[in-house]
Amino acid sequence: MRKEGKAVVGGSIYTDRLEEDREFGQSEMKRLGMLTLPSWDFNDYDAALKFIQENPGRYVYKPSGFIPADWKGLLFIAKEEDGKDLYEVLQQNKTIISKKIKQFQLQKFVSGVEVGMSAFFNGQNFITPILIAFEHKRLFPGELGPMTGEMGTSMFWAEPNKLFNETTGKMTEDLRKSGYVGYIDINCIVNGRGIYPLEFTCRFGYPTISIQQEGVLSEWGEFLYQIANHNPYTLKTKKGFQVGVVCVTPPFPYDDPSEMELYKDLSILFKKPNLDGVHIGDIKVIDNIWRVAGSSGYVLIVTGHGTTMEEARKQTYGRLENIILLNMIYRTDIGVTWGEDSDKLQTWGYLY
Repeated sequence: MRKEGKAVVGGSIYTDRLEEDREFGQSEMKRLGMLTLPSWDFNDYDAALKFIQENPGRYVYKPSGFIPADWKGLLFIAKEEDGKDLYEVLQQNKTIISKKIKQFQLQKFVSGVEVGMSAFFNGQNFITPILIAFEHKRLFPGELGPMTGEMGTSMFWAEPNKLFNETTGKMTEDLRKSGYVGYIDINCIVNGRGIYPLEFTCRFGYPTISIQQEGVLSEWGEFLYQIANHNPYTLKTKKGFQVGVVCVTPPFPYDDPSEMELYKDLSILFKKPNLDGVHIGDIKVIDNIWRVAGSSGYVLIVTGHGTTMEEARKQTYGRLENIILLNMIYRTDIGVTWGEDSDKLQTWGYLY
């Protein structure tokens, strides 16, 4: 479409590869001077086991290469300092996992605050303000359970700061060359020693785009039209914080048609006729009643805003209380660690 001269908000060959090929993404981060974590690529599980034996330490096992997006969630973070727990997991499961995951990476573990630095790009430059976001990908509160695409996020808009300038901000020239227009994020672990980028998202994020709508005052059609045409634009956003929570039903995050049959067509009711902050996932409307649709169990995203993170949380979870859906599952702790995390980020000097 771009070759035909059409204005497009969307990916490029380069940005698709940044997200889909973990090794390539890491190599680009390193080339641009970002502080990447040491990692080792494998296609043989016995070789990886030997590596852990010879180099004891905490590692993160990450599937890599071109694999289905859902499989990338099959990662394991060692908790023991010598990596013995990861060794045992790989040893006991190598026959099963190797049939599905042919390529994988062992990345050095580092503790800190997980945070994403992102912005929209108009094909020439980044649009400000930029977005600082804290994703929660596991199914249950306290970061327990299986990895999902994302169960909720807290965020705020800001002017470019050290976090952004040392990560996503370094991508300007390469994004310009690739013709990319749209949203781009680099998820990182940060601590007092540095900012360690982990992975790219080079597209609209879900549920991120719904939560962004809670904080953006500009008209979206006008905004997207302008950046698709490579025009400068000042994005108008609310001051304060936004929180978004994903509401699902079984079989999410799994694919189970028989389980989905139990929930498909179930009603989604509201105690009061107020849909503020309610964004649709897979639903349909029959006789003015919202009902579960699709095959994933990904039903709603509920968002809220506040001048403080606690106010944003209160509004979001208040809106959730208005919803009646059988066996609805959602995280109750989105944004709850902000006080501790913000103190650390301020102390480390990353928000300036």
